[in-house]
Amino acid sequence: MALVFSQLMIYVLIWFVVLFAVLPWGIRQSVEPEAGHDPGAPANPNLGRKALATTIVSAIIWAIYFYVTQILGLSLLALSGMGS
Repeated sequence: MALVFSQLMIYVLIWFVVLFAVLPWGIRQSVEPEAGHDPGAPANPNLGRKALATTIVSAIIWAIYFYVTQILGLSLLALSGMGS
């Protein structure tokens, strides 16, 4: 159970890092912002598409991480020569 929880938390961490990398994709400012709106705010942020892209990219990155650490058994500690 601890492995499942730790892997879930690693996925969540990867998801948020990838989200911040995906957020600027395709941003276009509104030509004439409404009164009281920030002129630098995006006209259509497409958050649903960005969340889907973030989920897919994060799943790929996590799968690579899982394969390297759990299947191949590599870790930074083992690579440094200090681990057993």
